Amino acid sequence: MSAAPRTFIQSGSRWEELAGYSRAVVDGDWIFVSGTVGQDFASGEFPDTAERQCELALDTIEGALSQAQASLADVVRVRVYVPDRANVIAVSGVLKRRLGDNRPANTTLCSALAVEGAKVEIEVTARRRA
Repeated sequence: MSAAPRTFIQSGSRWEELAGYSRAVVDGDWIFVSGTVGQDFASGEFPDTAERQCELALDTIEGALSQAQASLADVVRVRVYVPDRANVIAVSGVLKRRLGDNRPANTTLCSALAVEGAKVEIEVTARRRA
């Protein structure tokens, strides 16, 4: 029996092209979304607040999940990277509001980010429900 082929989803981010990765990889019912910063890809700008950056990152993630016929309700794991510990509460509030009652497993780390100007980076794993 052969495995279903993997599907690769792109969001158009310059980082995907630069580093040669996909925004998301779909393997069966599993969707693995790469670390996503809160950048406005159209303008290349980063909003001033961690909350707004978190919203944009989740918008990008939601778009990738949608292309994989899934949604934020299908997220089972979230990894959040926040360089400034002072922003953890604000970012966590956005996550709680956007993920609703889904309540995925979550790890939040305070760590420097590779992208200058980024105040948050989020990666998720989702599983489409039958």
